[in-house]
Amino acid sequence: MYLTVRGLVLRVTAYKDSDAILTLLTEDQGKLTVKVRGLRRKNSQLVAPCQLLAYGEFTLFSYRGMYTVNEAHSIELFQGLHKDIADLSLGTYFAQVADVVSQEDAPGGELLSLVLNCLYAIASTKLPHQQIKAVFELRCAALAGYTPDLSGCNHCGSETPHFLDISQGILECSTCRDPQSDGIRIPINESLLSAMRYICFCHPKKLFSFQVGEETLELLSQLTESYLCAQLERGFSALDFYKSLLAMTQ
Repeated sequence: MYLTVRGLVLRVTAYKDSDAILTLLTEDQGKLTVKVRGLRRKNSQLVAPCQLLAYGEFTLFSYRGMYTVNEAHSIELFQGLHKDIADLSLGTYFAQVADVVSQEDAPGGELLSLVLNCLYAIASTKLPHQQIKAVFELRCAALAGYTPDLSGCNHCGSETPHFLDISQGILECSTCRDPQSDGIRIPINESLLSAMRYICFCHPKKLFSFQVGEETLELLSQLTESYLCAQLERGFSALDFYKSLLAMTQ
């Protein structure tokens, strides 16, 4: 049986002598694990569409419960990502997160669109990394079912809370705190809260249509990163590498 899908390569794993296993994020089939025969040979015609972060059309053949790539054609290779190691590491971080939150046999259209838009923003726009990263992290958390309650203080309802509990995803005032709670609270201000509300609830086509100052943008990026990692209860190697690159340039 043959299946044709459009998908983004989230991961490439060496398999046997010259084969590889790809993890694809597709719109209708969700996450797919597929085998590519001879991908690591020098003369393989599948190298471009089957590389990490490539978006393409794949014709798959199903045999004994495993899909094998029969044909593949590139749609977008995001070549701008490969010109800068920081750009590439940030894009790889997005792929690692998408691999964790996506599911097999579950539509992945919204997540796929988010990742593609963020990769395009890195490769082809002059948007700050902090803005692209914050948009991806918070919107991805929301798509995965971890939308924080940003309506107001979880205890008194105040619309001007002072902290975000990143473990529970709730807002709290400085004097409102469940004594039994041991969640991590991060300070939040009106600008940060406004930006987070926008990212969570705006139209997908307007994800980057907001502006904040450089200081707020840096705080926003730190906050969304902490929130996503707390909700997923894990870190990411590509994120650690990306941050090490930033540290070397400061």
